[in-house]
Amino acid sequence: RTLGDKVGEAKASGNLGNTLKVLGKFDEAIACCNRHLEISRELEDKVGEARALYNLGNVHHAKGKHTGRCGDQDPGEFPPEVKDSLQKAAEFYEGNLLIVREIGDKAAQGRACGNLGNTNYLLGNFSAAIRYHEERLAIAKEFGDKQAERRAYSNLGNAHIFLGEFDVAAEKYRKTLQIAKLLGDKALEAQACYSLGNTYTLLRDYEKAIEYHMRHLQIAQELSDHVGEGRACWSLGNAHTALGNHEDAMQFANQHLQISKEIGDETGQLTAQMNLADLKQVLGINGNQHMDESDVGISRRPFRRHSMENMELMKLTPDKKGETGGARPKMNKFMKSASVAVEVDREKKDKQMTQEEMSEDSFFDLLSKFQSRRIDDQRCSFKPTAQSEPKLESTENSLKETGSEEFLDMVAGIQSSRMNDQRAELPRYPGLNSQEVITQYLHNQPTEEPDDAFFEMLMRCQGSRIEDQRSAMPPPRPAPTVPDEDFFSLIQKVQSSRLEEQRTTLPKLIPETTGKKKKK
Repeated sequence: RTLGDKVGEAKASGNLGNTLKVLGKFDEAIACCNRHLEISRELEDKVGEARALYNLGNVHHAKGKHTGRCGDQDPGEFPPEVKDSLQKAAEFYEGNLLIVREIGDKAAQGRACGNLGNTNYLLGNFSAAIRYHEERLAIAKEFGDKQAERRAYSNLGNAHIFLGEFDVAAEKYRKTLQIAKLLGDKALEAQACYSLGNTYTLLRDYEKAIEYHMRHLQIAQELSDHVGEGRACWSLGNAHTALGNHEDAMQFANQHLQISKEIGDETGQLTAQMNLADLKQVLGINGNQHMDESDVGISRRPFRRHSMENMELMKLTPDKKGETGGARPKMNKFMKSASVAVEVDREKKDKQMTQEEMSEDSFFDLLSKFQSRRIDDQRCSFKPTAQSEPKLESTENSLKETGSEEFLDMVAGIQSSRMNDQRAELPRYPGLNSQEVITQYLHNQPTEEPDDAFFEMLMRCQGSRIEDQRSAMPPPRPAPTVPDEDFFSLIQKVQSSRLEEQRTTLPKLIPETTGKKKKK
Protein backbone atom coordinates (compact mmCIF):
# COMPACT_ATOMS: atom_id res chain seq x y z
CA ARG A 1 0.00 0.00 0.00
CA THR A 2 2.88 2.40 0.79
CA LEU A 3 4.46 1.72 -2.62
CA GLY A 4 1.11 1.77 -4.41
CA ASP A 5 1.62 -1.83 -5.59
CA LYS A 6 -1.95 -3.02 -6.21
CA VAL A 7 -0.90 -6.46 -7.43
CA GLY A 8 1.18 -7.07 -4.31
CA GLU A 9 -1.66 -5.82 -2.10
CA ALA A 10 -4.07 -8.22 -3.80
CA LYS A 11 -1.75 -11.18 -3.29
CA ALA A 12 -1.11 -10.24 0.33
CA SER A 13 -4.85 -9.93 0.97
CA GLY A 14 -5.41 -13.38 -0.53
CA ASN A 15 -2.64 -14.91 1.60
CA LEU A 16 -4.06 -13.25 4.72
CA GLY A 17 -7.50 -14.63 3.90
CA ASN A 18 -6.19 -18.18 3.57
CA THR A 19 -4.24 -17.92 6.82
CA LEU A 20 -7.20 -16.49 8.76
CA LYS A 21 -9.38 -19.29 7.39
CA VAL A 22 -7.00 -21.88 8.86
CA LEU A 23 -7.11 -20.02 12.19
CA GLY A 24 -10.92 -20.19 12.18
CA LYS A 25 -11.39 -16.40 11.85
CA PHE A 26 -13.80 -16.69 8.95
CA ASP A 27 -15.30 -13.18 8.96
CA GLU A 28 -11.87 -11.55 8.83
CA ALA A 29 -10.81 -14.02 6.15
CA ILE A 30 -13.87 -13.10 4.06
CA ALA A 31 -13.00 -9.40 4.35
CA CYS A 32 -9.43 -10.02 3.11
CA CYS A 33 -10.60 -12.23 0.24
CA ASN A 34 -13.18 -9.63 -0.77
CA ARG A 35 -10.37 -7.03 -0.89
CA HIS A 36 -8.39 -9.41 -3.12
CA LEU A 37 -11.41 -9.76 -5.41
CA GLU A 38 -12.02 -5.99 -5.61
CA ILE A 39 -8.42 -5.21 -6.55
CA SER A 40 -8.31 -8.01 -9.14
CA ARG A 41 -11.50 -6.74 -10.82
CA GLU A 42 -10.17 -3.18 -10.68
CA LEU A 43 -6.99 -4.31 -12.47
CA GLU A 44 -9.01 -6.63 -14.81
CA ASP A 45 -6.81 -9.52 -13.68
CA LYS A 46 -8.79 -12.64 -14.63
CA VAL A 47 -6.33 -15.03 -12.99
CA GLY A 48 -6.38 -13.06 -9.75
CA GLU A 49 -10.17 -12.77 -9.86
CA ALA A 50 -10.51 -16.54 -10.31
CA ARG A 51 -8.20 -17.17 -7.35
CA ALA A 52 -10.11 -14.71 -5.17
CA LEU A 53 -13.44 -16.37 -6.03
CA TYR A 54 -11.92 -19.79 -5.30
CA ASN A 55 -10.57 -18.57 -1.93
CA LEU A 56 -13.93 -17.05 -1.02
CA GLY A 57 -15.63 -20.33 -1.83
CA ASN A 58 -13.16 -22.19 0.38
CA VAL A 59 -13.71 -19.80 3.30
CA HIS A 60 -17.52 -20.04 3.13
CA HIS A 61 -17.32 -23.84 2.72
CA ALA A 62 -15.05 -24.14 5.76
CA LYS A 63 -17.30 -21.80 7.74
CA GLY A 64 -20.37 -23.89 6.95
CA LYS A 65 -18.67 -27.15 7.90
CA HIS A 66 -17.26 -25.60 11.06
CA THR A 67 -20.68 -24.30 12.12
CA GLY A 68 -22.43 -27.60 11.46
CA ARG A 69 -19.74 -29.95 12.76
CA CYS A 70 -21.27 -30.27 16.26
CA GLY A 71 -24.53 -31.71 14.96
CA ASP A 72 -25.24 -35.16 13.54
CA GLN A 73 -27.38 -33.96 10.61
CA ASP A 74 -27.34 -35.73 7.29
CA PRO A 75 -26.54 -33.83 4.06
CA GLY A 76 -29.35 -31.43 3.17
CA GLU A 77 -30.60 -31.19 6.77
CA PHE A 78 -28.33 -28.48 8.18
CA PRO A 79 -29.49 -25.33 10.03
CA PRO A 80 -30.22 -22.21 7.93
CA GLU A 81 -26.93 -20.47 8.78
CA VAL A 82 -24.96 -23.51 7.60
CA LYS A 83 -26.97 -23.72 4.38
CA ASP A 84 -26.40 -20.02 3.73
CA SER A 85 -22.63 -20.43 4.02
CA LEU A 86 -22.63 -23.48 1.76
CA GLN A 87 -24.86 -21.75 -0.79
CA LYS A 88 -22.51 -18.76 -0.92
CA ALA A 89 -19.58 -21.18 -1.35
CA ALA A 90 -21.34 -22.79 -4.31
CA GLU A 91 -21.95 -19.39 -5.91
CA PHE A 92 -18.27 -18.40 -5.60
CA TYR A 93 -17.14 -21.79 -6.95
CA GLU A 94 -19.46 -21.37 -9.96
CA GLY A 95 -18.01 -17.92 -10.63
CA ASN A 96 -14.51 -19.40 -10.45
CA LEU A 97 -15.50 -22.22 -12.82
CA LEU A 98 -16.80 -19.77 -15.44
CA ILE A 99 -13.54 -17.82 -15.47
CA VAL A 100 -11.20 -20.85 -15.57
CA ARG A 101 -13.24 -22.33 -18.42
CA GLU A 102 -12.89 -19.02 -20.25
CA ILE A 103 -9.11 -18.94 -19.82
CA GLY A 104 -8.80 -22.72 -20.47
CA ASP A 105 -7.22 -23.80 -17.17
CA LYS A 106 -8.13 -27.53 -17.01
CA ALA A 107 -6.50 -28.20 -13.64
CA ALA A 108 -8.43 -25.34 -12.02
CA GLN A 109 -11.62 -26.63 -13.66
CA GLY A 110 -11.09 -29.99 -12.00
CA ARG A 111 -10.63 -28.41 -8.58
CA ALA A 112 -13.72 -26.23 -9.01
CA CYS A 113 -15.86 -29.17 -10.13
CA GLY A 114 -14.71 -31.27 -7.17
CA ASN A 115 -15.53 -28.51 -4.70
CA LEU A 116 -18.89 -27.84 -6.36
CA GLY A 117 -19.70 -31.55 -6.12
CA ASN A 118 -18.85 -31.65 -2.42
CA THR A 119 -20.82 -28.46 -1.68
CA ASN A 120 -23.92 -29.63 -3.54
CA TYR A 121 -23.65 -32.98 -1.75
CA LEU A 122 -23.77 -31.20 1.62
CA LEU A 123 -26.72 -29.11 0.42
CA GLY A 124 -28.59 -32.28 -0.54
CA ASN A 125 -28.43 -31.61 -4.31
CA PHE A 126 -27.20 -35.12 -5.10
CA SER A 127 -27.98 -35.06 -8.84
CA ALA A 128 -25.98 -31.84 -9.26
CA ALA A 129 -23.18 -33.33 -7.13
CA ILE A 130 -23.02 -36.37 -9.43
CA ARG A 131 -22.84 -34.13 -12.50
CA TYR A 132 -19.90 -32.14 -11.13
CA HIS A 133 -18.07 -35.24 -9.86
CA GLU A 134 -18.43 -36.90 -13.27
CA GLU A 135 -16.79 -33.86 -14.85
CA ARG A 136 -14.09 -33.95 -12.16
CA LEU A 137 -13.51 -37.65 -12.94
CA ALA A 138 -13.09 -36.98 -16.67
CA ILE A 139 -10.50 -34.25 -16.03
CA ALA A 140 -8.62 -36.48 -13.55
CA LYS A 141 -8.45 -39.28 -16.13
CA GLU A 142 -7.23 -36.81 -18.74
CA PHE A 143 -4.34 -35.73 -16.50
CA GLY A 144 -3.68 -39.23 -15.14
CA ASP A 145 -4.27 -38.04 -11.55
CA LYS A 146 -5.06 -41.31 -9.75
CA GLN A 147 -5.62 -39.68 -6.36
CA ALA A 148 -8.21 -37.28 -7.78
CA GLU A 149 -9.77 -40.15 -9.76
CA ARG A 150 -10.12 -42.22 -6.57
CA ARG A 151 -11.73 -39.32 -4.70
CA ALA A 152 -14.17 -38.72 -7.56
CA TYR A 153 -15.25 -42.39 -7.58
CA SER A 154 -15.71 -42.36 -3.81
CA ASN A 155 -17.76 -39.15 -3.87
CA LEU A 156 -19.90 -40.55 -6.69
CA GLY A 157 -20.58 -43.66 -4.62
CA ASN A 158 -21.69 -41.59 -1.65
CA ALA A 159 -24.07 -39.51 -3.78
CA HIS A 160 -25.62 -42.59 -5.43
CA ILE A 161 -26.23 -44.09 -1.98
CA PHE A 162 -28.48 -41.16 -1.08
CA LEU A 163 -30.36 -41.55 -4.34
CA GLY A 164 -31.00 -45.22 -3.48
CA GLU A 165 -28.91 -46.47 -6.43
CA PHE A 166 -26.98 -49.09 -4.48
CA ASP A 167 -25.82 -51.12 -7.50
CA VAL A 168 -24.26 -48.04 -9.11
CA ALA A 169 -22.69 -47.08 -5.78
CA ALA A 170 -21.13 -50.55 -5.44
CA GLU A 171 -19.62 -50.21 -8.91
CA LYS A 172 -18.08 -46.82 -8.02
CA TYR A 173 -16.67 -48.20 -4.76
CA ARG A 174 -15.12 -51.15 -6.62
CA LYS A 175 -13.32 -48.64 -8.85
CA THR A 176 -12.15 -46.88 -5.71
CA LEU A 177 -10.80 -50.17 -4.34
CA GLN A 178 -8.91 -50.94 -7.55
CA ILE A 179 -7.18 -47.55 -7.56
CA ALA A 180 -6.37 -47.83 -3.84
CA LYS A 181 -4.67 -51.20 -4.48
CA LEU A 182 -2.83 -49.68 -7.44
CA LEU A 183 -1.57 -46.85 -5.22
CA GLY A 184 -0.53 -49.32 -2.52
CA ASP A 185 -2.30 -47.37 0.23
CA LYS A 186 -3.63 -49.81 2.83
CA ALA A 187 -5.75 -47.24 4.65
CA LEU A 188 -7.52 -46.20 1.44
CA GLU A 189 -8.01 -49.86 0.55
CA ALA A 190 -9.65 -50.47 3.94
CA GLN A 191 -11.93 -47.46 3.45
CA ALA A 192 -13.11 -48.84 0.11
CA CYS A 193 -13.73 -52.28 1.65
CA TYR A 194 -15.69 -50.65 4.47
CA SER A 195 -17.91 -48.79 1.99
CA LEU A 196 -18.37 -51.89 -0.16
CA GLY A 197 -19.31 -54.02 2.85
CA ASN A 198 -22.00 -51.57 3.92
CA THR A 199 -23.29 -51.20 0.36
CA TYR A 200 -23.72 -54.96 -0.02
CA THR A 201 -25.46 -54.97 3.36
CA LEU A 202 -27.98 -52.52 1.88
CA LEU A 203 -28.28 -54.83 -1.11
CA ARG A 204 -28.83 -57.77 1.32
CA ASP A 205 -25.91 -59.65 -0.19
CA TYR A 206 -24.51 -60.56 3.22
CA GLU A 207 -21.93 -63.05 1.89
CA LYS A 208 -20.09 -60.33 -0.05
CA ALA A 209 -20.57 -57.90 2.82
CA ILE A 210 -18.78 -60.34 5.16
CA GLU A 211 -15.91 -60.74 2.70
CA TYR A 212 -15.24 -57.00 2.45
CA HIS A 213 -15.72 -56.41 6.18
CA MET A 214 -13.23 -59.18 6.96
CA ARG A 215 -10.72 -57.51 4.67
CA HIS A 216 -11.36 -54.18 6.39
CA LEU A 217 -10.90 -55.83 9.79
CA GLN A 218 -7.61 -57.42 8.73
CA ILE A 219 -6.16 -54.10 7.52
CA ALA A 220 -7.45 -52.26 10.61
CA GLN A 221 -5.61 -54.77 12.82
CA GLU A 222 -2.44 -54.36 10.74
CA LEU A 223 -2.60 -50.56 11.10
CA SER A 224 -3.65 -50.71 14.80
CA ASP A 225 -6.82 -48.77 14.01
CA HIS A 226 -9.03 -49.74 16.96
CA VAL A 227 -11.90 -47.51 15.83
CA GLY A 228 -11.98 -49.17 12.43
CA GLU A 229 -11.60 -52.58 14.06
CA GLY A 230 -14.65 -51.93 16.23
CA ARG A 231 -16.71 -50.76 13.25
CA ALA A 232 -15.74 -53.90 11.31
CA CYS A 233 -16.75 -56.17 14.19
CA TRP A 234 -20.06 -54.36 14.54
CA SER A 235 -20.78 -54.75 10.82
CA LEU A 236 -19.71 -58.41 10.81
CA GLY A 237 -21.96 -59.17 13.76
CA ASN A 238 -24.95 -57.64 11.97
CA ALA A 239 -24.21 -59.54 8.75
CA HIS A 240 -23.86 -62.88 10.56
CA THR A 241 -27.09 -62.20 12.45
CA ALA A 242 -28.89 -61.59 9.15
CA LEU A 243 -27.59 -64.93 7.87
CA GLY A 244 -28.65 -66.75 11.04
CA ASN A 245 -25.07 -67.43 12.19
CA HIS A 246 -25.82 -66.39 15.76
CA GLU A 247 -22.71 -67.96 17.30
CA ASP A 248 -20.42 -66.09 14.93
CA ALA A 249 -22.43 -62.94 15.57
CA MET A 250 -21.95 -63.48 19.32
CA GLN A 251 -18.21 -63.71 18.79
CA PHE A 252 -17.97 -60.42 16.89
CA ALA A 253 -20.38 -58.68 19.29
CA ASN A 254 -18.12 -59.60 22.22
CA GLN A 255 -15.10 -58.38 20.30
CA HIS A 256 -16.91 -55.12 19.51
CA LEU A 257 -17.71 -54.69 23.21
CA GLN A 258 -14.10 -55.29 24.26
CA ILE A 259 -12.73 -52.80 21.71
CA SER A 260 -15.33 -50.17 22.68
CA LYS A 261 -14.25 -50.47 26.30
CA GLU A 262 -10.59 -50.08 25.32
CA ILE A 263 -11.14 -46.88 23.33
CA GLY A 264 -13.79 -45.46 25.68
CA ASP A 265 -16.62 -45.53 23.14
CA GLU A 266 -19.75 -45.43 25.31
CA THR A 267 -22.12 -45.57 22.33
CA GLY A 268 -20.29 -48.61 20.98
CA GLN A 269 -20.47 -50.32 24.37
CA LEU A 270 -24.21 -49.76 24.60
CA THR A 271 -24.76 -51.02 21.06
CA ALA A 272 -22.65 -54.13 21.67
CA GLN A 273 -24.44 -54.89 24.95
CA MET A 274 -27.84 -54.62 23.27
CA ASN A 275 -26.70 -56.92 20.45
CA LEU A 276 -25.34 -59.42 22.97
CA ALA A 277 -28.59 -59.41 24.91
CA ASP A 278 -30.57 -60.13 21.74
CA LEU A 279 -28.18 -62.90 20.67
CA LYS A 280 -28.24 -64.54 24.10
CA GLN A 281 -32.01 -64.57 23.98
CA VAL A 282 -31.96 -66.21 20.55
CA LEU A 283 -29.36 -68.81 21.62
CA GLY A 284 -31.19 -69.50 24.88
CA ILE A 285 -28.33 -68.32 27.10
CA ASN A 286 -29.33 -67.08 30.54
CA GLY A 287 -28.69 -63.36 30.91
CA ASN A 288 -27.21 -63.86 34.41
CA GLN A 289 -24.89 -66.63 33.27
CA HIS A 290 -21.28 -65.54 33.25
CA MET A 291 -19.45 -66.50 30.06
CA ASP A 292 -15.69 -66.57 29.92
CA GLU A 293 -13.55 -65.85 26.90
CA SER A 294 -13.31 -69.52 25.95
CA ASP A 295 -17.09 -69.67 25.47
CA VAL A 296 -17.46 -66.74 23.11
CA GLY A 297 -14.01 -66.40 21.58
CA ILE A 298 -13.22 -62.83 22.57
CA SER A 299 -9.58 -63.02 21.47
CA ARG A 300 -9.02 -61.00 18.33
CA ARG A 301 -7.09 -63.63 16.39
CA PRO A 302 -8.01 -66.17 15.18
CA PHE A 303 -11.78 -66.07 14.79
CA ARG A 304 -13.03 -69.57 15.71
CA ARG A 305 -14.88 -71.48 18.41
CA HIS A 306 -13.90 -74.55 20.44
CA SER A 307 -16.29 -76.69 18.39
CA MET A 308 -14.42 -75.61 15.25
CA GLU A 309 -10.93 -76.60 16.36
CA ASN A 310 -10.66 -79.46 13.85
CA MET A 311 -12.13 -77.58 10.91
CA GLU A 312 -10.13 -75.75 8.29
CA LEU A 313 -10.66 -72.00 8.33
CA MET A 314 -11.67 -70.27 5.13
CA LYS A 315 -10.41 -66.75 4.34
CA LEU A 316 -13.37 -64.52 3.53
CA THR A 317 -11.67 -62.38 0.90
CA PRO A 318 -12.57 -61.65 -2.73
CA ASP A 319 -9.57 -63.72 -3.95
CA LYS A 320 -10.61 -66.76 -1.93
CA LYS A 321 -14.15 -66.45 -3.15
CA GLY A 322 -12.98 -66.69 -6.73
CA GLU A 323 -11.30 -70.01 -5.95
CA THR A 324 -14.24 -71.53 -4.09
CA GLY A 325 -17.05 -70.15 -6.25
CA GLY A 326 -18.58 -68.19 -3.39
CA ALA A 327 -19.81 -71.30 -1.54
CA ARG A 328 -19.84 -71.23 2.24
CA PRO A 329 -18.50 -74.20 4.19
CA LYS A 330 -21.26 -76.01 6.08
CA MET A 331 -20.76 -77.86 9.36
CA ASN A 332 -21.61 -81.54 9.07
CA LYS A 333 -23.85 -83.40 11.51
CA PHE A 334 -20.94 -84.76 13.52
CA MET A 335 -19.48 -81.31 14.15
CA LYS A 336 -22.93 -80.01 15.05
CA SER A 337 -23.44 -82.75 17.60
CA ALA A 338 -19.95 -82.15 19.01
CA SER A 339 -20.70 -78.46 19.36
CA VAL A 340 -23.97 -79.21 21.17
CA ALA A 341 -22.24 -81.69 23.49
CA VAL A 342 -19.56 -79.18 24.43
CA GLU A 343 -22.15 -76.54 25.16
CA VAL A 344 -24.24 -78.96 27.28
CA ASP A 345 -21.17 -79.87 29.37
CA ARG A 346 -20.41 -76.22 29.98
CA GLU A 347 -23.99 -75.50 30.99
CA LYS A 348 -23.91 -78.35 33.51
CA LYS A 349 -20.76 -76.95 35.09
CA ASP A 350 -22.19 -73.43 35.25
CA LYS A 351 -25.50 -74.56 36.78
CA GLN A 352 -23.78 -75.90 39.90
CA MET A 353 -24.29 -72.49 41.50
CA THR A 354 -27.88 -71.77 42.47
CA GLN A 355 -29.88 -68.98 40.92
CA GLU A 356 -30.14 -67.02 44.18
CA GLU A 357 -26.38 -66.97 44.73
CA MET A 358 -25.81 -65.77 41.17
CA SER A 359 -28.32 -62.94 41.52
CA GLU A 360 -26.82 -61.87 44.86
CA ASP A 361 -23.28 -61.91 43.48
CA SER A 362 -24.28 -59.89 40.43
CA PHE A 363 -26.11 -57.37 42.64
CA PHE A 364 -23.13 -56.84 44.94
CA ASP A 365 -20.75 -56.65 41.97
CA LEU A 366 -22.95 -53.94 40.43
CA LEU A 367 -23.19 -52.12 43.74
CA SER A 368 -19.45 -52.17 44.34
CA LYS A 369 -18.79 -51.07 40.76
CA PHE A 370 -20.91 -47.90 40.94
CA GLN A 371 -20.62 -47.07 44.65
CA SER A 372 -16.98 -47.95 45.36
CA ARG A 373 -15.75 -44.39 45.00
CA ARG A 374 -18.48 -42.96 47.20
CA ILE A 375 -17.96 -45.68 49.82
CA ASP A 376 -14.21 -45.02 49.90
CA ASP A 377 -14.75 -41.27 50.23
CA GLN A 378 -17.00 -41.81 53.23
CA ARG A 379 -14.59 -44.04 55.15
CA CYS A 380 -13.00 -42.66 58.32
CA SER A 381 -10.58 -44.03 60.87
CA PHE A 382 -12.22 -44.58 64.24
CA LYS A 383 -10.09 -45.22 67.29
CA PRO A 384 -12.19 -45.62 70.46
CA THR A 385 -10.62 -44.51 73.72
CA ALA A 386 -11.50 -45.08 77.31
CA GLN A 387 -13.02 -41.60 77.55
CA SER A 388 -15.30 -42.08 74.52
CA GLU A 389 -16.96 -45.28 75.75
CA PRO A 390 -19.22 -43.60 78.34
CA LYS A 391 -20.29 -41.06 75.67
CA LEU A 392 -21.28 -43.83 73.29
CA GLU A 393 -23.27 -45.57 76.02
CA SER A 394 -25.02 -42.35 76.96
CA THR A 395 -25.87 -41.70 73.28
CA GLU A 396 -27.34 -45.16 72.90
CA ASN A 397 -29.38 -44.75 76.09
CA SER A 398 -30.67 -41.35 74.96
CA LEU A 399 -31.61 -42.80 71.56
CA LYS A 400 -33.62 -45.56 73.22
CA GLU A 401 -35.36 -43.15 75.57
CA THR A 402 -36.21 -40.33 73.16
CA GLY A 403 -36.90 -42.32 70.00
CA SER A 404 -35.47 -42.00 66.51
CA GLU A 405 -37.36 -38.87 65.35
CA GLU A 406 -36.61 -36.92 68.52
CA PHE A 407 -32.98 -37.95 68.29
CA LEU A 408 -32.72 -36.63 64.70
CA ASP A 409 -34.30 -33.34 65.79
CA MET A 410 -31.72 -33.08 68.54
CA VAL A 411 -28.86 -33.67 66.07
CA ALA A 412 -30.26 -31.02 63.72
CA GLY A 413 -30.44 -28.52 66.56
CA ILE A 414 -26.86 -29.19 67.63
CA GLN A 415 -25.47 -29.00 64.05
CA SER A 416 -27.48 -26.01 62.82
CA SER A 417 -25.09 -23.47 64.32
CA ARG A 418 -22.13 -25.18 62.62
CA MET A 419 -23.92 -25.09 59.26
CA ASN A 420 -24.69 -21.38 59.64
CA ASP A 421 -21.05 -20.68 60.50
CA GLN A 422 -19.98 -22.29 57.21
CA ARG A 423 -22.21 -20.14 55.01
CA ALA A 424 -20.49 -17.58 52.78
CA GLU A 425 -21.83 -14.14 51.83
CA LEU A 426 -21.82 -13.13 48.15
CA PRO A 427 -21.63 -9.50 46.99
CA ARG A 428 -24.77 -7.90 45.66
CA TYR A 429 -23.63 -7.97 42.02
CA PRO A 430 -20.88 -10.58 41.62
CA GLY A 431 -18.42 -10.03 38.81
CA LEU A 432 -18.20 -6.22 38.89
CA ASN A 433 -14.93 -5.31 40.57
CA SER A 434 -15.38 -1.53 40.41
CA GLN A 435 -17.19 -0.27 43.49
CA GLU A 436 -17.57 3.17 41.85
CA VAL A 437 -19.63 1.67 39.00
CA ILE A 438 -21.88 -0.16 41.45
CA THR A 439 -22.39 2.94 43.64
CA GLN A 440 -23.13 5.15 40.64
CA TYR A 441 -25.61 2.68 39.26
CA LEU A 442 -27.40 2.29 42.62
CA HIS A 443 -27.71 6.08 42.99
CA ASN A 444 -29.11 6.49 39.50
CA GLN A 445 -31.58 3.62 39.84
CA PRO A 446 -34.48 4.30 42.25
CA THR A 447 -35.78 0.72 42.06
CA GLU A 448 -34.01 -2.19 43.72
CA GLU A 449 -34.34 -4.67 40.83
CA PRO A 450 -31.85 -4.12 37.97
CA ASP A 451 -33.21 -3.67 34.46
CA ASP A 452 -32.02 -5.00 31.09
CA ALA A 453 -29.44 -2.20 30.69
CA PHE A 454 -27.64 -3.36 33.81
CA PHE A 455 -27.46 -6.94 32.59
CA GLU A 456 -26.15 -5.77 29.21
CA MET A 457 -23.43 -3.82 31.04
CA LEU A 458 -22.69 -6.94 33.11
CA MET A 459 -22.32 -9.05 29.95
CA ARG A 460 -19.94 -6.50 28.45
CA CYS A 461 -17.81 -6.60 31.58
CA GLN A 462 -17.89 -10.39 31.84
CA GLY A 463 -17.71 -11.28 28.15
CA SER A 464 -13.94 -11.69 28.09
CA ARG A 465 -13.99 -13.87 31.22
CA ILE A 466 -16.64 -16.13 29.69
CA GLU A 467 -14.56 -16.56 26.54
CA ASP A 468 -11.46 -17.32 28.60
CA GLN A 469 -13.31 -20.10 30.40
CA ARG A 470 -14.35 -21.91 27.23
CA SER A 471 -12.58 -25.21 26.59
CA ALA A 472 -11.96 -26.87 23.27
CA MET A 473 -13.64 -30.15 22.39
CA PRO A 474 -11.39 -33.20 22.71
CA PRO A 475 -9.88 -34.17 19.36
CA PRO A 476 -11.56 -37.16 17.68
CA ARG A 477 -9.75 -40.49 17.83
CA PRO A 478 -7.91 -41.13 14.54
CA ALA A 479 -9.51 -43.77 12.32
CA PRO A 480 -7.45 -44.07 9.12
CA THR A 481 -9.40 -47.09 7.80
CA VAL A 482 -12.84 -45.45 8.19
CA PRO A 483 -13.95 -42.97 5.48
CA ASP A 484 -14.47 -39.34 6.44
CA GLU A 485 -18.05 -39.70 5.23
CA ASP A 486 -19.35 -41.93 8.02
CA PHE A 487 -21.40 -44.71 6.48
CA PHE A 488 -23.50 -45.25 9.59
CA SER A 489 -25.42 -42.03 8.96
CA LEU A 490 -26.00 -43.09 5.35
CA ILE A 491 -27.43 -46.45 6.40
CA GLN A 492 -29.68 -44.87 9.03
CA LYS A 493 -30.82 -42.31 6.46
CA VAL A 494 -31.74 -44.96 3.91
CA GLN A 495 -33.27 -47.42 6.39
CA SER A 496 -35.35 -44.90 8.38
CA SER A 497 -38.22 -44.91 5.90
CA ARG A 498 -38.27 -48.72 5.77
CA LEU A 499 -38.46 -48.91 9.54
CA GLU A 500 -41.45 -46.56 9.58
CA GLU A 501 -43.20 -48.53 6.83
CA GLN A 502 -42.82 -51.77 8.79
CA ARG A 503 -44.52 -50.41 11.91
CA THR A 504 -47.96 -51.84 12.68
CA THR A 505 -50.73 -50.69 14.98
CA LEU A 506 -51.93 -52.99 17.71
CA PRO A 507 -55.43 -54.46 17.19
CA LYS A 508 -58.16 -52.89 19.27
CA LEU A 509 -59.40 -55.02 22.15
CA ILE A 510 -63.06 -56.02 21.79
CA PRO A 511 -64.81 -55.78 25.18
CA GLU A 512 -66.26 -59.06 26.33
CA THR A 513 -70.02 -59.04 26.91
CA THR A 514 -71.21 -60.70 30.07
CA GLY A 515 -74.52 -62.51 30.35
CA LYS A 516 -76.84 -63.95 27.74
CA LYS A 517 -78.43 -61.96 24.97
CA LYS A 518 -82.14 -61.30 25.24
CA LYS A 519 -84.39 -62.99 22.72
CA LYS A 520 -86.54 -60.81 20.56
